[in-house]
Amino acid sequence: MGNLEALAPEARVWIYQANEPFSSGVIPEIAQHVQRFAAQWVSHSQQLKAGGAVMHDRFLVLAVDESQSGASGCSIDSSVQFVKQIGSHYQRDLFDRLRFSYEKDGQVHTVSKDEFAQRYQQGEIDDNTIVFDPLVKTVGEMSTAFRKPLGQSWHARFV
Repeated sequence: MGNLEALAPEARVWIYQANEPFSSGVIPEIAQHVQRFAAQWVSHSQQLKAGGAVMHDRFLVLAVDESQSGASGCSIDSSVQFVKQIGSHYQRDLFDRLRFSYEKDGQVHTVSKDEFAQRYQQGEIDDNTIVFDPLVKTVGEMSTAFRKPLGQSWHARFV
């Protein structure tokens, strides 16, 4: 999980899902950008205790331990700008919330909401299929609820 494990379980997290995976050749470069951003992330001129990672070739994760200093509107805006720059540079949409990611045969797949529902109807995925929940709110939730069976996820209402 990059340097996220160094943060408290209560650390606030933001997960951005790419519309398609990053190639393995650019992931170390993206991870380096993420680490650099996290190391320089400030709120009201105070350094934030932050971390970040690239997971499963498609999830860009930023986190802040708000026990010392909380993320302000301006600092959140700067993170959004950073994510937009990464998306633009690597030609990925990191803000499409109508795409769902799931695991099948050891591979992670990302599809549109409609294609997800269609795959469910065709039996390609089912209630036991592992889905990724980019809406988790803390680092602790990432380790317990980021991956869960479709039948136990909010994704189920779309199938």
